[in-house]
Formats: sequence, C-alpha cells, structure tokens
Amino acid sequence: METIPLAFYAVICGLLSLAAPSFGGVLPRVAIGAIVGASSAAVLPSLIALMY
Repeated sequence: METIPLAFYAVICGLLSLAAPSFGGVLPRVAIGAIVGASSAAVLPSLIALMY
C-alpha cells in the first residue's frame, strides 16, 4: 500500500474511533463506519489529484 492512502485512512479511522463511543449501539456504529469508509474512499482520488 502506498504511503498517502495509508496515512489518509489512518487519520480517518483515528478520528472515527474518538467519536465512536458516542454513536450508541453496534448497528449505528457499523452504519456510520460504512458511510465514513465509503466517503473517504470516494474522496481520496480527488485529494491525490490535487496533490500532483
């Protein structure tokens, strides 16, 4: 895995883990995790394109 995607997803996961306890039960946390994961995967190519 390249460095930029690894760092990007590490930051996203770290921020999500800080807020996760306040999301309630398992299902809301899984749903929010899926939404955040899909959103970050969609945004990453645009961010990389801006860098180069």
